Amino acid sequence: MKELAIQARDVHKSFRIKESGRIVRAVDGVTLDVPTGMISALVGPDGAGKTTLLRMICGLTSPESGTLAVLGTDTAAHPQAVQDRISYMPQRFGLYEDLTVRENMELYADLHCVPRERREQRNARLLAMMDLDRFTERLAGRLSGGMKQKLGLACTLVRPPDLLLLDEPTAGVDPLSRRELWSILRQLEKEESLTVLVSTAYLDEAALCKQVFIMHEGQLIAQGTPDELASLAAGRCFDVTLPPGMAARTVQAALLDDTATVADAVPAGGLVHCMLRRNADAGALHARFGLTAHPVPPTLEDGFMLLLRERQKEAAQAHGPAEEDGRAAVQGTLPGSPARGSGAPGSTAFSRHVGASVQDGQQAAPADNAAGATDGAAGDVVIEVRDLVKRFGSFTAVDSTSFCVRRGEIFGLLGPNGAGKTTTFRMLCGLLPATSGLLRVAGNDLRTARAQARANIGYVAQKFSLYGTLTVEENLQFFGGIYNLHGRRLRERIATVRRQFDLREENGLPCNAMPGGFRQRLAMAAGLLHEPQILFLDEPTSGIDALARRAFWRQITELAAGSTTIIITTHFMEEAEYCDRMVIQDAGKILALGTPGDVRRQAGPDVNSMEEAFIRIVERHRAARAGAEQ
Repeated sequence: MKELAIQARDVHKSFRIKESGRIVRAVDGVTLDVPTGMISALVGPDGAGKTTLLRMICGLTSPESGTLAVLGTDTAAHPQAVQDRISYMPQRFGLYEDLTVRENMELYADLHCVPRERREQRNARLLAMMDLDRFTERLAGRLSGGMKQKLGLACTLVRPPDLLLLDEPTAGVDPLSRRELWSILRQLEKEESLTVLVSTAYLDEAALCKQVFIMHEGQLIAQGTPDELASLAAGRCFDVTLPPGMAARTVQAALLDDTATVADAVPAGGLVHCMLRRNADAGALHARFGLTAHPVPPTLEDGFMLLLRERQKEAAQAHGPAEEDGRAAVQGTLPGSPARGSGAPGSTAFSRHVGASVQDGQQAAPADNAAGATDGAAGDVVIEVRDLVKRFGSFTAVDSTSFCVRRGEIFGLLGPNGAGKTTTFRMLCGLLPATSGLLRVAGNDLRTARAQARANIGYVAQKFSLYGTLTVEENLQFFGGIYNLHGRRLRERIATVRRQFDLREENGLPCNAMPGGFRQRLAMAAGLLHEPQILFLDEPTSGIDALARRAFWRQITELAAGSTTIIITTHFMEEAEYCDRMVIQDAGKILALGTPGDVRRQAGPDVNSMEEAFIRIVERHRAARAGAEQ
């Protein structure tokens, strides 16, 4: 039997919320064994207790009860002895942005008392492994998001640890950088027999690990290998073929409404991946919706979602049959499906036929020609971008970009860290002036009518622009005042968005005491108080777990069905499947524009997933650019 790096027995940790006096059980009776010499994953919804458990393992806080031994040492009795042998990279690692890459490495080597004769060789090896050896004199503040994470990992490893703890190291990092980080971790596991425990919101990352621990509401609800946990959903997973002319997100939402049959559904590769409830069969999907479903092997995410959905169902039954997962337990029906069940209406998102929505399989013009095409009647265009350029001194961040967005469309801005998508996004919002080109939003030229354009815009920032010390009601009152809403109108809008986003008052708790998924819903509600035509979402699901992402996209689907135009940036490539159309940018240029199907086809005939398409398109462009520069 392998030696244990971490041994926890019935560990408890609670916190008292200062403002309300309420006791929160962050870790509630966790027992687990983490073997040495391998990478293990810690996954679970927001507020599950993952970060609290990691901090106890580090000796930064102590268990209230139970025992916790790390590398054979009791963390409560000898925290410094534990910290001398481990390395910990928290979610917000403390890089010094006004120091260079080399200076950050030297500083952390000094802090860990690494001898001069040992650090030179190790630092050089780490920088080469992270592909940062070409950037040693660049300021950390001028690195891309992915490069910052790699530098943070290098600084964490300046002293060879016996145990490495990582708290969501790839949150907000693009797929290329995520792949590089995991390649580095696997290399360290192989070459140094390093033991790693990593908390992650990405289930595909957890599937790369040897052991996975799933937490929920402070408890460990399952553990095992990725294959063992995936097998929990064996025989219940199907890929559903889309009817002609119907968007994947529409089919997904209708399936999720059929709570008696469907446990989970998510768009994937031009299909909808569906998991059925226990004792349900695929014949029910054809009888109810006219859908064709093919059985497929389960994934780790299927097993994860099955466990959480069953927990939700148990909680809903304990509290009454009114709701489950924030959605009414009605029987959804697709437009034109053969049966409408017991007569209960479907969701309002599906009350009209989706023939006007973009067909994932329709033939579009090649991306080079499609850029800037209206793809519809002129009156339907709410955002028009023509030859948009943004320069910062001699650096061109956005280079002659052209596209348009139609009313009610979900439009994705995708690209690696540093590709120019955030700059494009900020110009569209009116937060950053363009150097040249045409930029028209809701019929207003942003050069001459910025205030009028902003009146039609809702904005949800990546870092949730909420006031952490204010309650739900206080935040909504404040943002309502910013949008010039007052009196009865403001009260009506607050009541509406609180119902829409399930924002209960949580006993007067401030926002910074609430889980990330709740704060995300509140930020969405604040951005929609004034009923804007266009909603801008800047990486709104960064670091949010799979369960919260499902709920988020259900809300976005409803908004788009109500003719709200959505512009979104995201590093979760699976989320691009919800978009009607998207652009992929790199080095300020558009590499691809079209529907999800268009983009997958442009990547190659053998490409099925959006993440694979994204990586292939960006790598192809970079290889061509490198060849041209030689």
